[in-house]
Amino acid sequence: MKNYYRDFLIRNWEERDRTPAAEIIRSVLSEYDLGWEPEGADRDVLQVEEYYLATGGEFWVIEYQNQLVGTGAYYPITRGEKAVEIRKMYLLPSVRGLGLGKYLLQELEAAIARSALPKAIASRGFQQIWIETASILTEAVKLYESNGYQRATGVETARCDRVYVKVLH
Repeated sequence: MKNYYRDFLIRNWEERDRTPAAEIIRSVLSEYDLGWEPEGADRDVLQVEEYYLATGGEFWVIEYQNQLVGTGAYYPITRGEKAVEIRKMYLLPSVRGLGLGKYLLQELEAAIARSALPKAIASRGFQQIWIETASILTEAVKLYESNGYQRATGVETARCDRVYVKVLH
């Protein structure tokens, strides 16, 4: 994956991104008084190879002027019907409000839909996209709700209090 939105480069995660990507996530969580959990909910960003690359998921980073400014990812999950979960959608405050979050969500959805097509090499036939978030992340809640995600039940991450699902057609 290598794509541009305005002056932002969205690309596949590389090993050198491990620490900067983790720092973005830790920083945004801290901004909202949410805890960084390297042994729990955030272990996946420290072990991208195991959680994403080895499972058929993807982890992307967003660059602006050679600095990481955001992340976004998904991987297959066992809840729901042939489901994936979008995870680690975080943008630094300096790049919010530019449409980047909406673009990133749409690109993640497009990548998931492509891997659901019967002609895809490793087709899994994904039918649902799940997202967990916290109510305090009001921009994220608004983004998901305005892009067709429906409230669901069964939050699995302690710092989250909302879960959404979107059915793929």
